[in-house]
Amino acid sequence: MPDRALWRRMGRPLLALATLAAIWQLVLILSGVPRYILPSPAAVANALFEHRGLLAHHAAITAIEIVAGLIGGILLGLTTALALARFRALRRTLLPLLLISQAIPLFALAPILMLWLGYGLGPKILMAMVIIYFPVASTGYDGLRQTPQGWLDLARTFGLSRRQQLLKVQLPAALPALASGLRMAASAAPIGAVIGEWVGASQGLGYLMLNANARLQIDLMFAALVVLVTFAVLLYFGVDAALRAAMPWQRDRTAPDQ
Repeated sequence: MPDRALWRRMGRPLLALATLAAIWQLVLILSGVPRYILPSPAAVANALFEHRGLLAHHAAITAIEIVAGLIGGILLGLTTALALARFRALRRTLLPLLLISQAIPLFALAPILMLWLGYGLGPKILMAMVIIYFPVASTGYDGLRQTPQGWLDLARTFGLSRRQQLLKVQLPAALPALASGLRMAASAAPIGAVIGEWVGASQGLGYLMLNANARLQIDLMFAALVVLVTFAVLLYFGVDAALRAAMPWQRDRTAPDQ
């Protein structure tokens, strides 16, 4: 029923949020943690209201970095997955490089990108792309190469070329695996942007958090964190909803029968 579906989508997260706020307040009461270490939920809510203009400005900058990095990382990762599935010689060269690239800490790349590209939006977008790229490329490639052999045999029977098989048979078959990579990418996208802002920036939620921490405005720092988490959650559920709409045949097996 629509009401029950709406409760599952909205009611439970709100209940979890209220429970977290209650536990947070209880910890403060029982432990006596000072306000400059952990502000109360009410203080954070007040900072969200009082600094809403400032938070909105910095959130818009971070949102641009995250969305642009997400789109760029998805396109680059999907292109890489298709190329790996299509060209065997490329797999022998590129796959080891992809694995080696994951051994490089993201924090180690940030100062280099700042040195090369400056302190504008470019390095932050690229940082988000880097952290998104591998999950999309790896899950996309795994999905493409795990296409049922019977489907490929049927495609050859109908005279499809290798490129047509890749785009019309393997790519649709890879969508469930690719969806997992896209969901991981949506969760990880804010990490790259915020790390870039921590290393060097004059705008963005990451910059605002560092600035507020230096000024001992801990309630504002937590307010910026709340905005960042909210945006990340909305981004994840937005990507998840788009994937569900794109794959109506992929029924959620964990959902109870209606």
